[in-house]
Amino acid sequence: MIHRFHPHRLLLSSNHLRHIHWSPKQETKLTRPELVDRITRLLILNRYNAVNDLTFTFTDKLLNALLSNLRLNPSACLHLLQLASKQPNFRPNVNSYCRIIHILSNARLYDQTRSYLYQLCNTNINSLLFDELVVVYNKFRFSPTVFDMLLKVYAKKMLTNNALRVFDYMILQGRRPSLQSCNSLLSCLVRSKECYEASLVYEQMVSIGVVPDVYMCSIMVNVYSKDGKVERGMEFVKEMERLGFEMNTVVYNSLIDGYASLGDVDGANNVLRLMNEKGIQKNVVTYTLLIKGYAKKSRMDEAENVLRMLSNEENLAVDEYVYGALIDGYCQVGKMDDAIRFRDEMIQMGLKVNLFVCNLLINGYCKLGLISNAKRVLSDMRNWKIKPDLFSYNIIVDGYCREGFVDEAFKLCDEMLSQGIEQNIITYNCLLKGLCRSGALSDALKLWGIILKRGMAPNEYTLCTLLDGLLKSGDFEKALTLWKDIQARGFAQNTTIFNTMINGLCKMGKMSEAEVNFNRMKELGCLPDEVTYRTLIDGYCKVGNIEEAFKVQNFMEKQSIFPSIELYNSLINGVFKSTKISKLTNLLAEMHNHGLSPNIVTYGALIAGWCNQGMLDRAFSIYFEMIKKGFAPNLVICSKIVSSLYQQGKIDEANILLQKMADYGLVPDHRYFDKFLNPCDRFLDVKKIADSLDESASNFSLPNNIIYNIAIAGLCKSGKFNDARRMLSTLLLKGFVPDNYTYCALIHGCSAAGNINEAFEIRDEMIRKGLVPNITIYNMQTSTRPDMKTILHLPSIAIKWNTRISWIGCAQISRDKVGECYKLLEELLTNNGSHNKR
Repeated sequence: MIHRFHPHRLLLSSNHLRHIHWSPKQETKLTRPELVDRITRLLILNRYNAVNDLTFTFTDKLLNALLSNLRLNPSACLHLLQLASKQPNFRPNVNSYCRIIHILSNARLYDQTRSYLYQLCNTNINSLLFDELVVVYNKFRFSPTVFDMLLKVYAKKMLTNNALRVFDYMILQGRRPSLQSCNSLLSCLVRSKECYEASLVYEQMVSIGVVPDVYMCSIMVNVYSKDGKVERGMEFVKEMERLGFEMNTVVYNSLIDGYASLGDVDGANNVLRLMNEKGIQKNVVTYTLLIKGYAKKSRMDEAENVLRMLSNEENLAVDEYVYGALIDGYCQVGKMDDAIRFRDEMIQMGLKVNLFVCNLLINGYCKLGLISNAKRVLSDMRNWKIKPDLFSYNIIVDGYCREGFVDEAFKLCDEMLSQGIEQNIITYNCLLKGLCRSGALSDALKLWGIILKRGMAPNEYTLCTLLDGLLKSGDFEKALTLWKDIQARGFAQNTTIFNTMINGLCKMGKMSEAEVNFNRMKELGCLPDEVTYRTLIDGYCKVGNIEEAFKVQNFMEKQSIFPSIELYNSLINGVFKSTKISKLTNLLAEMHNHGLSPNIVTYGALIAGWCNQGMLDRAFSIYFEMIKKGFAPNLVICSKIVSSLYQQGKIDEANILLQKMADYGLVPDHRYFDKFLNPCDRFLDVKKIADSLDESASNFSLPNNIIYNIAIAGLCKSGKFNDARRMLSTLLLKGFVPDNYTYCALIHGCSAAGNINEAFEIRDEMIRKGLVPNITIYNMQTSTRPDMKTILHLPSIAIKWNTRISWIGCAQISRDKVGECYKLLEELLTNNGSHNKR
């Protein structure tokens, strides 16, 4: 309520007093028009204190009437709005604000206009702002400049839909947005990753007569590059240059970025050549983008050459971003030693290691399972006075959980809190995933309770992780309870969560329940995607119901969702599972007709199928076709063939193939085993390795002894012989019976380490267990230059004669042993004179 007016507070001339004289009694009798008129005159005369002394109540109607009267006096309008805003029980409405915005814009007070627009965009009035501005504009018919300003404000605030609505309105009204506003809108669309929409808007801009500048050209090149249409971007540049535009470094960098993002380094180098031809100056960003392109293709040597090329440029200095791009590339390909080499070089160059580089290194180590190394980077950050952020900790928490060290992950969470870093839902998602993977479902449910108690909003990943964990554990009742809770939380129309539920039911073999959820999904208007159909088909294939799988496929194709190679891989497995092999030929022909080529999984499914049918000739035929097509055999495929050879009693052939797998690096190497290093004592956790091997055998439907032998061979080849012996002891407790290949791998490990005596002890242990050493074992025992006694005591049948002679010849023997060489040669000629002499 405004205070009453006191005449003695004003010093006015007699003319003024006669003109606006009133008494307190007369004041209360003013009509609404009289009150509006009186306040208007006081504000025009800048007598703001006199307005304060009036007794009246502000209303929307009164305020708007005053603004209409004062529309040509922006200063008075501003004071009126400030006065109204200070009232205890009144706030101006959106219409009033729109009136003042138009008034200020019409008076060309653009800074104040822009300020009000920004303020209103941050309030709940924002949703009504545009419509009310249109209403006021139609009433006052002021300058439409306000809409151009609103377009720019919306674009800068990343309110894309609002900005597009203003843009469309201006075009309908025959108004052309300014070049600056158009550039702001295009930039907004690019930042929102709406490249296709940006292309359409640009065409509209050109059609209404907007003349682009170099900045708009650079935006459009960026649009085409980010949309994967870099060739169109190149054509656009040529068109603009023909029209007389001089493209700058930013434009050409956008082209390089486009090619680099596609991994097309040849295209990027062509752009670089054009820059040289046109005399366009290259900058550090140019070289950084080129390094990223080479890194994307894992061509790190060439990426390194670009760095050296940049170092030779006189006017350019290598910065942290260049080294960051190179370090990122090495981290992506798992070459952490090289990543550290460039980090050290970066420091020697006087550049500071930043948070970005540290996070790259942490992520690189965690991807390889080398969590202790990642933790060391975290310690180094403190020495460099770099404060780790939430992302730094979340990477390592996730790394610990992936490798099964959930307790260490929780300890790290405590460290986070001590550093003043609060966990977010991503942190809890990692912990949930770790607990579910380790089978600690009760702890996972407790953590779920903590998440809800702390008021954190679970996201799609949280719910999928817990639901998947419960379903994999076979706890259908708890999974069903969680499923009901998920639906109650408003995720009933989430395709990913439905897919998780259907996948879990399919894995449990509950196909009828999976079908019910599939139908429920459609009832709720949640559209199934290719993953949904593929999951159902895979479920039916696993239970051998190939007919139902084909029905789902037909229904899927009617929905215009075309099958992928992954779907056909499932159908191939289903055909073999159902023993309806006659359908295989048509299925492969159909796959070919859809333009799909078999991948390594396809060949694996065919090889495994024929192996299970006992038809090794067909399996090998597919195997050689796979090799011819350029696919390298993997551990699963070779293990399946080895298993089938064992089943058919072809032990020697199986062992030879196992040895070839070790020779060709198909067995696990040190990188695999380093993931099982205990972070506390740095010893391998052989029990975890054994459990992991059991899981692998189950997942790939392979006999456990094959997987165990492969792991032992891998440990021996990695130089971890003691760990291999410890592993064998653990596996013996699981009922594993070592065979010829097991001892072969152990003897090879001993021999390679130079422990010849222990190698012979293992051979003797093998003989005691009734296993006969084969030629491979004797070859390995003599591969480290044994003494003459060892060679002469090898069984004659175990080794090639010419090999034995060559061993004696190359050994460091005394003259009195030469006679033994002749004896061996004589024995060779007597037994088999047809052998080649060396």
